[in-house]
Amino acid sequence: MDCNTQNAKIAAITEKTLVVGIDIGSETHYARAFDWRGYEYTRKPFIFNNNKEGFEAFLTWIEELKSEHGKDRIVPGMEPTGHYWFNLGSFLQDHEMRPVHVNPHHVKKSKELDDNNPSKNDRKDPKVIAGLVNEGRYNYPYIPVGIYADIRNLSNLRLQVQSELTRIKNRIARWFAIYFPNYKDVYRNPDAVSGLMILKQAPLPEDIVKLGVDGVNKIWRDAKLRGAGMKRAKTLVTAAEHSVGCTEASESARYEIKILLSDFDLYAEREAELVSMIDEKIKEIPYIDKLLEIKGVGIKTAVGFVAEVGDISRFDDPKQIQKLAGYAIVANESGKHKGEHHISYRGRKRLRYVMYEAAISVVAHNAEFKEIHQHFITREKNPLKKMQSMIAVACKLLRVFYMLATTDNHYDGQKMLNDIRRPVAA
Repeated sequence: MDCNTQNAKIAAITEKTLVVGIDIGSETHYARAFDWRGYEYTRKPFIFNNNKEGFEAFLTWIEELKSEHGKDRIVPGMEPTGHYWFNLGSFLQDHEMRPVHVNPHHVKKSKELDDNNPSKNDRKDPKVIAGLVNEGRYNYPYIPVGIYADIRNLSNLRLQVQSELTRIKNRIARWFAIYFPNYKDVYRNPDAVSGLMILKQAPLPEDIVKLGVDGVNKIWRDAKLRGAGMKRAKTLVTAAEHSVGCTEASESARYEIKILLSDFDLYAEREAELVSMIDEKIKEIPYIDKLLEIKGVGIKTAVGFVAEVGDISRFDDPKQIQKLAGYAIVANESGKHKGEHHISYRGRKRLRYVMYEAAISVVAHNAEFKEIHQHFITREKNPLKKMQSMIAVACKLLRVFYMLATTDNHYDGQKMLNDIRRPVAA
């Protein structure tokens, strides 16, 4: 992340730079080319498709403009509109043209500067985007490659599967509330293994009653399930006998729970496969073992950190990762008014969530971080609330991660405490 200040970004746009604003679409993109002063080289936007032929045509168009006007550097700017920019971004990067992103909010707010008109169209947006690039109001997107791309993709897939599992569990809980509300008297969780095993053969309470205590216990014994025996079987059958659930539409109710249990098994199996794949891939990250040396930091935190941060060597300072996570401090001050500071919440929310959960874990299990937390909430001057302290601990943990990942050092809790500089009261 070298040269990431606005002054450096402005200085990067020189007389030899061709600035290309691109309005990204799902199937068709629109581009307009400008010099560093905002002078446009084309009378109408260049339209190209979101495919190989379109990308090649766009590359030819750029090369012709570059040669005609004596430019030696291309800066393509675009809005990060969902996933539609991924293919074009990778193509540009492969051809030594590093794409940059402008904030869609900035585009919306600045599109009236030229014509005092709030209209939005495919011809206007590329010009607005190019103007923001010329002003240095852009960021460099990170496109992970190699092992980092694999880990991020697998991590995202796992989160999607977990979301589906939660949805299915909620639907199963709804089914119980309608057809077998007494089930909660036997099992605290609706996805208990022994309970679901019975439901696959005897879905409704009347089916469980017909199966009987011996029949229920036999299913568990045949499956060699431990922790469930005659006592649990009697409790389940008794709950079925006293069920007040709906008895109408029994055939469709049996089919519904069959579908739900099948989906549950499918996604549970997918999650296990993804966890196994992630565990293998994460071993290729050189510093992962050093992160796991911190008491309270588990493999889930380490994977989440790597998936969201990617190649950590692209950062020059841990504060950049703190900003990426949305933990940058935002001041609220004007004149004599001194408002409360808060975090920006702008960044990768999954990284913010992973580090907050990690902070809770290390405060509970790690003596050094517990001491830091206690200092924050009990100090005489400006004591923090518990949640504020957790955010401060998460930021400290980010800095520790950065140190471990970018140096040859290993975690030393006592050294970390000794290195903390606190102001001395006068």
